[in-house]
Amino acid sequence: MPKASELKKGMIVDIDGSPHIVKQLEAKSPSSRGAATLYKVRFNNLTTGQKLDSSFKGEDILKEADCIRVSVQYSYLDGDIYYFMDVEDYTQYGLSAGQMEEQIPYLVEQQEDIIALIVDGHLAAIELPQSVNLEVIETPPAVTGSSATNRTKTAQLSTGLEIQVPEYLAPGETVKVNTNTGKFMSRA
Repeated sequence: MPKASELKKGMIVDIDGSPHIVKQLEAKSPSSRGAATLYKVRFNNLTTGQKLDSSFKGEDILKEADCIRVSVQYSYLDGDIYYFMDVEDYTQYGLSAGQMEEQIPYLVEQQEDIIALIVDGHLAAIELPQSVNLEVIETPPAVTGSSATNRTKTAQLSTGLEIQVPEYLAPGETVKVNTNTGKFMSRA
């Protein structure tokens, strides 16, 4: 049973009998002495999709939800349902685009290292790896003679995601992108 001070983005807790995933977390330290740090947390209900904003003191205890973490591979998209396959027993799980809208730009077919959160036999959410490798599809050419500055340019990646990359990158190169911040990390 985690305390509110131990919550992390992506953790699943049980609130009023239904599983909720932590989407945003913000710690606020009050200015008066002896006052407890407050944690503002935005949850998404995994069964209904509703958002829930709550505040907790650091010592408040939350109940962990019963969910199974399974390693899956992204298989394909059919309509607006994304299908994932369990890498151990080949079970197929589907998740609608609305339930994972922030994660779609980081998905590539046949991508592994994805963790599925299974609640009552149904896929409730996925956890992406810390970083993914994506190909640069379109970006303006580099300006010659500007290597002394740390300038960036916009690049469109293979999934449609647009990020800022260093000026020396060209189309066709593969880059590593942080899935939490959506920022360029390095060449892959």
